[in-house]
Amino acid sequence: MVKKKNVNLSTLLSEIAVNGMQEKKGKDIVRLDLRELNSSVSDYFVICHADSATHVKAIADSVEDEIYKNTKTDPWRKEGQAGADWIILDYFDVVVHIFKTDKREFYGIEDLWGDAQSTSYQSA
Repeated sequence: MVKKKNVNLSTLLSEIAVNGMQEKKGKDIVRLDLRELNSSVSDYFVICHADSATHVKAIADSVEDEIYKNTKTDPWRKEGQAGADWIILDYFDVVVHIFKTDKREFYGIEDLWGDAQSTSYQSA
């Protein structure tokens, strides 16, 4: 039996996450559409980076605030707030990754999911 995901909600959440990143000038914003991949763990990864821990935290707060304001949804899980090198906001079908610049380059998450459809966004 194949699990049917609420694609409309996951697409909406990913778009709101992009907007939250743009509000705080997240750099190199990318949305990876993982829905067509057999090994996908979610529908979307939304990724950006910033040059400082303070900026990473501000972007994460903005994404969380925008998603809650628009959908009344809190993340199922949050990781990385203490060091703010890489903050993950997990909304089940949408996982938001906010990196410090050097950590994004080191982990290369876009390369790991290179067969996913990728959409790039400009900072607002």
